[in-house]
Amino acid sequence: MNNERLMKVLLAPITSEKSTRIAEQSRHVTFRVMTNATKREIASAVELLFEVKVDAVQVLNVKGKHKRLGQRIGKRQDWRKAYVRLQAGHDIDFGGGA
Repeated sequence: MNNERLMKVLLAPITSEKSTRIAEQSRHVTFRVMTNATKREIASAVELLFEVKVDAVQVLNVKGKHKRLGQRIGKRQDWRKAYVRLQAGHDIDFGGGA
């Protein structure tokens, strides 16, 4: 896996109430990832970007919602979510407060 591909795999961290609760309870961090990313690529990308050790990766395909746009019915894009469990002693802090 080349580093250029790994830098593009992670699209954004997900910082919702649910993902924050999961992070506090079981060391999971949630990311929005490319739709064709594999578990190995996701783990390697997290280790490369955040300098932590990854224990496991779970991937979830999220179906886009059907929305009404005036008289037409449209559909949002499908996307992929990754739950990354970090090894004990490792942590990623997105708050960055000083």
